[in-house]
Amino acid sequence: MAQIRLFNIDLNLLLTLALLLQTRSVSATARRLGTSQPTTSRALARLRELFSDPLLIRTNAGMELTRRAEELVEPLQEWLRHTDSLLVAQAFDPLTLERRFRVASTDFGVTAVIAPALGRFHQEAPGAVIDVTPFNDQMFSKLGSGEIDLIVSGLDPDNSVIYSRRLFTMTGACLMRADHPLALETQGRLTLDQFLQWPHISILVGEGGYDRIGAMLGTRAAERRIVATTPYFHAAHRMLASSDAILTLPLPATRQVENDGALAIREAPEFLTPLDYWILWHERSRRDPATIWLVDLLADASAASGV
Repeated sequence: MAQIRLFNIDLNLLLTLALLLQTRSVSATARRLGTSQPTTSRALARLRELFSDPLLIRTNAGMELTRRAEELVEPLQEWLRHTDSLLVAQAFDPLTLERRFRVASTDFGVTAVIAPALGRFHQEAPGAVIDVTPFNDQMFSKLGSGEIDLIVSGLDPDNSVIYSRRLFTMTGACLMRADHPLALETQGRLTLDQFLQWPHISILVGEGGYDRIGAMLGTRAAERRIVATTPYFHAAHRMLASSDAILTLPLPATRQVENDGALAIREAPEFLTPLDYWILWHERSRRDPATIWLVDLLADASAASGV
């Protein structure tokens, strides 16, 4: 018998054959398919030709299966079961999830968004893992290609190419050593002139070194004297002890040093507008229940943490 190649046949014929082998009746199969008996008879003739076997033969007791047809019953039923599973969305259960989620984030994003969610993440999806990857210039293209799943970011999202969810809004604060002249002055919000009078430690985000403070200063950015740069939010304050420099951070990032007697905190100047923090994902993941589950979990946990 010549080999039958799947791409050479109409798959509807296989459905017809599966029903014929179940019902052993051309008329019953036609009713179930919602077609005419002659059409089903023609399909049976085509199947007999494809398989080089009569498949069903007429006897005094009705239509009976040939040996070849009997061999086809279980494989055809298995094929139908698998085909049905392709068309029916599977119920999502994080308990059965085995997946590595790749999330691009700064160290502040890890502290403010990922860390508060980790306990619940492990409890609900014990077989899943979060891999944190650093910000880089290719992270948005990697989001599109599927190399990363989510981005946790304080950068304004482009909603024309990605989906986003606002997590929280933060104000800024300035850190300095406790005996810094600014710390010894009257407390309250720093003026812009006070802010620019002293050297700065600058936090640069991503491989491109985006400086949000410099961008927000606009035309006065050139007046800001930077003595050191770092990509690390939570280590930057260690650079203040022996310097006159000041460091501007999101207010939640200063909580770890609130009880550090070596440092002082002043409210940032008014030019530093509140910063929105976002979680970003791509169109390719918009209907993925695992991705949306993780987005919801991260958003709920960061909100509950009071960032």
